[in-house]
Amino acid sequence: MNPVTKKEFVRVTEQPSHYRHLETMSVKELLTHINEEDQRVPLAVQKEIPAIEAFVQAAADKMLSGGRLFYLGAGTSGRLGILDASECPPTYGVPHELVVGLIAGGDKAIRRAVENAEDDREQGWKDLQQWNITDKDVVVGIAASGTTPYVIGALEACRRHHIITGSISCNPGSPVGAVAEYPIEVVVGPEFVTGSTRMKSGTAQKLVLNMISTSLMIQLGRVEDNKMVNMQLTNEKLVDRGVKMLMERSGITDYEKAKELLIEHGSVKQALSAMGA
Repeated sequence: MNPVTKKEFVRVTEQPSHYRHLETMSVKELLTHINEEDQRVPLAVQKEIPAIEAFVQAAADKMLSGGRLFYLGAGTSGRLGILDASECPPTYGVPHELVVGLIAGGDKAIRRAVENAEDDREQGWKDLQQWNITDKDVVVGIAASGTTPYVIGALEACRRHHIITGSISCNPGSPVGAVAEYPIEVVVGPEFVTGSTRMKSGTAQKLVLNMISTSLMIQLGRVEDNKMVNMQLTNEKLVDRGVKMLMERSGITDYEKAKELLIEHGSVKQALSAMGA
């Protein structure tokens, strides 16, 4: 008898596209087929809701006790983590240090690829140490392939230091999922352009990140009813939105009076608190 061996890891993200000779397609055909592939993504995410839920519950417990959330990735995955992290302060009025996005190669890699940065197995943990990470914090490794050394090495180090870890990848049974305490594996299938994981895989990661950060911010009390009552007033659109929220919640009917109160106190929540509402 042949000995039982561990099932070989298969990178679904690298398998050939379902479509051939893309260069011969009309623009309409290209757009139609890309859209057809994109429609697979939400259904794949739906299958992972139990895994996402388990991670969010664990992360919320840590963050309610004063912990932070870190996203760690390379290339597109790293950029998506930084995008999600950077939107939390203006949207929910939280400190910039509460949700942190880190990318292999540092900030310069946000716009330009840094050669071999993702292959450094030690650097991810070094980058986390720059933030004085502790076991109060939570780390999510993001890697479409599930094989990025920068991410895997960091999660392994986190586990040794008793730091809760999650992962977001698009291959089943991935190495990054194997080292994460809470693996999330959204299998969207081959990309329209073979191996171009910025497409369906990137979309899947963005959807999952939206779910994680939004549900965590709600758990942290940064949303009331369905409103972003703690949002920062960084432009006229947000000021107008805030004024309308304040008028709705307080009963004030004078737009300018509501705007004056909002600007004075800095957020809808603070203005309502000052009014005793």
